[in-house]
Amino acid sequence: MSTNYKEHRQMFKTTQEAALDLKMSVDDYRTKLRDQAEVPLSENKAKFKPGWTKEDCIKELKTMAEAEPEKIITRNYFRNNSSISESTWNRYFGTFEEFKRQSGIKLTRQQHALERDIAKHVSVDHYRALNERHDWAEDYKRDHKTKWKTILVGADFHDTLCDPFFLRVFLETAKRLQPTDICLNGDVFDLAEFSVYYVDPREFDAPGKVKFVWNNIFKPLRESCPSANIDLIEGNHELRLLKSQQDNNPGVPILLDELHGMTTRELLGLDRFEINYISNANAGVFGKKIPKNELKKNWKTYYNTFVAHHYPPGKKANMPGWNGHHHKHIVWPFFNHDLGSCEWHQLGAGHIVEASYCDAQLAGWGNGFLIAHVNKDTRSHIMEYIQVTDAACIGGKYYFRTEKENWKKNGLYNDYKKTN
Repeated sequence: MSTNYKEHRQMFKTTQEAALDLKMSVDDYRTKLRDQAEVPLSENKAKFKPGWTKEDCIKELKTMAEAEPEKIITRNYFRNNSSISESTWNRYFGTFEEFKRQSGIKLTRQQHALERDIAKHVSVDHYRALNERHDWAEDYKRDHKTKWKTILVGADFHDTLCDPFFLRVFLETAKRLQPTDICLNGDVFDLAEFSVYYVDPREFDAPGKVKFVWNNIFKPLRESCPSANIDLIEGNHELRLLKSQQDNNPGVPILLDELHGMTTRELLGLDRFEINYISNANAGVFGKKIPKNELKKNWKTYYNTFVAHHYPPGKKANMPGWNGHHHKHIVWPFFNHDLGSCEWHQLGAGHIVEASYCDAQLAGWGNGFLIAHVNKDTRSHIMEYIQVTDAACIGGKYYFRTEKENWKKNGLYNDYKKTN
């Protein structure tokens, strides 16, 4: 029987049997197999210590670390300067990082996780100062003695991206209607400088966008409806703006270059235009999912009948109402035992519906706003959704888009694509 054939047969025997056949110890046989195997260049076979325990390996690493306390012990440094090979220790620990953890040289996974959790909370501590905005919901509350209340509702204007025809119709309706309440249902601001979509910093014009909201939305609404309650329900864009301000985001100095020293209230125009700010979200949270859940707390109930919410979950209240955010009109009918047949409206947007980051046609985006009436005593209510395309009709009066308001032709569309 040839030697090669004999060794080949031993592959099918146990280590103990194969060692006996070759008249050697089990440890010697394992060493023979290891020496025959191909090993990586990083492995020094001569430094393999088969008899070393886990504790022996830890002692070796700790001794080296204590001898050079200012030295960061890397895997390569340990390989070249210790008395053992990699296979001596990695059979116990797998990776060098875990080897260091078990040796007490590096934080354990649990300790590191605790550090990360502490860091997360510290990183958002400065946001908690924003929670003072929770007290701004009734700063400019006005009482009306009439039984019937009328609420004009618009959402998602997105500052300079606002559709000019939509804005004209909305403002003229406010002037004609003289509502008791005007609900600006979130994302009146856009400020792509602070958005998740890429914006070329050279195109920043945050001051211009803030001033657009002041001069073209807030100011005409307040001037034409001096006795109306105007509520701004905080949307994701408003919260993003305020958190960017607290962070001193790179876009903020540009914003404050013209609006220097402005407080949060001044930035939002609350005192200048006597606007109530509706916010219940805790700004001092982190991650992506948690802030979204916090924003779902931003809602208001009007006259114990209508619920205004920036997000669709508001319809879970089983009361008539509306939400914005999705820029697409949808109606959900349902029955309430106190109020009878009811509707929940997801509103269309107030901004131009083409966006470079979204196929607006597939998304079903559209323009529109809502007029809601309620008898505060009986809770009898009526909801009118006003669709705005190239025409609109409110109370028998027709409106038509002018050539100047055609944003696809007059340059607004190009500006919009550039901005986003």
